Amino acid sequence: MYWNLFGTCLAGRQVCYLIIGILSSFKNYFCIKKNLASIKFIGTGSGRTSLKRNHSSLLISVENYNLLVDAGDGVSKALLSLKVDYNSIDGILFSHLHPDHYTGLPSLIVQMKMNKREKDLKIFIHEGLQNIIQDFIYRSYLFPEKLKFEINFEKFVENKTVTVSDSLNFIAKQNSHLDEYLTFADKEKLSFFSPSFLFNTGGKNIYYSGDISSKEDMYLFSDYKLDLMISEITHIEMKDLIEAFRKLNPKKLFLTHIGEKDENSFINIKKSLTANECNRILLASDGFIINLQHKPDPNL
Repeated sequence: MYWNLFGTCLAGRQVCYLIIGILSSFKNYFCIKKNLASIKFIGTGSGRTSLKRNHSSLLISVENYNLLVDAGDGVSKALLSLKVDYNSIDGILFSHLHPDHYTGLPSLIVQMKMNKREKDLKIFIHEGLQNIIQDFIYRSYLFPEKLKFEINFEKFVENKTVTVSDSLNFIAKQNSHLDEYLTFADKEKLSFFSPSFLFNTGGKNIYYSGDISSKEDMYLFSDYKLDLMISEITHIEMKDLIEAFRKLNPKKLFLTHIGEKDENSFINIKKSLTANECNRILLASDGFIINLQHKPDPNL
């Protein structure tokens, strides 16, 4: 009798533990879903076409919004190889108009059309570049009447906060990347806007260099406390990048826009880094994901 009673109590306690475990799992699931955020490197290569790396591109995913940053040559194949659904992309942000950053757009729109996309696509573009992108789409025979979704343009200007979604915004600041071209064309006829970005999500400030050309570009957002830095390494000296990392002191630095020589430069300079710095400076690869842990909601 006593053993039966003991067994009943033990079974009841196990049931309670099971229920608590299930409720805890649900809590964790909804907490993760609500605070889910990541950055996936779609491409980490330089402007030189490579069999190893796709052209530079990022996919920022925050809750229910996916923002593709740049869509250069071959971006559709890059997304396909990483199993990213074309129609999951809600918006595309263009940094500048070098071919390895924007010429894959028409093909990507075609892929969206062929995959029966219906939801609108938003393109974030500097006000001086919108007409070029619109004309590029038009001259690729992608007429609005032939698409089952709208392409909407969100123009932005320098130093103004742009809201992408409830959980993601950015500020763009002009850098020096295109300065060398200023003598070749009329600034009144052609925009030379090429920015670096400060993204903010979940209270985190993320610096993204875009393509740059001088060490001063690394400090465009030095007034902000940077949690993460993502920087290209093709157009800047590695020693200058490391110096900026030490001064700005983010938690981590991720390197992208990588050529073969750049990999060797990183390997060489890594020998002079401390163990702590080696753990905080990472050479990204295609498909690499940064998980952005948002602060848990205390109400859950």
